Amino acid sequence: MILPKVRDPRLVTIRRGGTLTDSDHQFLALWAASCAEHVLHLFESARPEDPRPRQAIEHARAWVRGEVKMTEARTAGGHAMGAARDLRGAARYAAYAAGQAAVVAHVAAHDLGAAAYAIEAARAAAQDGEAESAGQLECRWQRDELPEAIRELVLDDQQLRNDICWSVFDC
Repeated sequence: MILPKVRDPRLVTIRRGGTLTDSDHQFLALWAASCAEHVLHLFESARPEDPRPRQAIEHARAWVRGEVKMTEARTAGGHAMGAARDLRGAARYAAYAAGQAAVVAHVAAHDLGAAAYAIEAARAAAQDGEAESAGQLECRWQRDELPEAIRELVLDDQQLRNDICWSVFDC
């Protein structure tokens, strides 16, 4: 479970009673898509014929551009997570990262799901004894990719939700 029991109003859009602007919601979706895409090769090397995780990432970006509705992005995210169902390890986590990225259109707080699963994918793909350093490297890469507009929000949210995100944000 990557979502807290009590939703942070900073990650709820203004029209739903929170304080998140549409532009910041879009930045979160784009960042989540980048996190997922960074490890997508780990899925595609295991299942090159399955386009669902890549399509989910594309739907996240298309939602930001206004080309697809939230429900379409959310559906694509569900399909990507379905692609993970019978997999294990890095490929599974990479598919989950893609699915989480797409559902940011529905619930902004899924951004950390995409990031956390991407870190788990990097850890699972690492050589023996290198998982922790691979995860930290991925975490630092993600932080370098954060747009300035959402940097403080994401870093604070990582600190708040690190425990429910398998402590992957200790980097």
